[in-house]
Amino acid sequence: MRLTLSAPAKLNLFLDITGRRSDGYHLVSMVMQTVSVFDEVTVSLENSGAPIRIECTDSRIPADESNTAYKAAALFMQSIGREPAGVSIRIKKTIPSQAGMAGGSADAAAVLKALNTLTGEPHSERELAAIAEEIGADVPFCVYGGTMTAEGIGTILTPLPDMPECLFVIVKPEVNVSTAEAYRRCDEAGYVSVRSPEPVTDGICGGDTEAIARGLYNKFEEVLSLPGIDEIKLGMLSHGARGAIMTGSGSAVFGIFTDADSAEKCRDFFSSRYDECFVARPVAR
Repeated sequence: MRLTLSAPAKLNLFLDITGRRSDGYHLVSMVMQTVSVFDEVTVSLENSGAPIRIECTDSRIPADESNTAYKAAALFMQSIGREPAGVSIRIKKTIPSQAGMAGGSADAAAVLKALNTLTGEPHSERELAAIAEEIGADVPFCVYGGTMTAEGIGTILTPLPDMPECLFVIVKPEVNVSTAEAYRRCDEAGYVSVRSPEPVTDGICGGDTEAIARGLYNKFEEVLSLPGIDEIKLGMLSHGARGAIMTGSGSAVFGIFTDADSAEKCRDFFSSRYDECFVARPVAR
């Protein structure tokens, strides 16, 4: 039995770190959106004791137990009382790595959903999200997709209305980011000035793309000051973006556009400078 699913990337329209718990986990306030940049995940289920196998088109992605897709397969099989075996996973990568776009989390969520279908849907979507929490903070959101707020350690999710029609231009520069270092910088900066996501959520609820664009915020961008990020943002704004910001802990940057021609011209402008550039749309649940 085999099933292939598209695994959409996510963007952070709003991201603030509001504190750190005594157990070391950080508290967040986020607004997240799935977008039409997809990995293709093919899951095969065999009635055999063969080990879980992973094949990926990107040789930089680990193909062992450290891969989130492997963890997803093992946890799912355990959840239905079966040995963590007999699963083959092939990942065709398009989502950039180390970009803040949840590529690994998207792949893990796709594995959970594929295995749930292949085994007769023993779990509800909510139950899949509970399994996803054991894999990583972004994985539950990737199970649901669409437009959501995230609080707590990132797993308290609240759905929002679909984002109004718009386009995203996404550029991934070569610089890579350590998420641990990003959180360390936030700890150093402290948590006195915490921002509200309301300008973004109100814009989404009101179908106001301009308001969403004005409310874009990313604490990681503020504390990391990565080289090239401001230059990319300015380039997007000069090509007609209504707003531009880094996503996640970076290093991908996206701009929100309301005009397709401007978005295409912006992507073409950056394609001569960076290998990974995309025009994408919001993906609803």
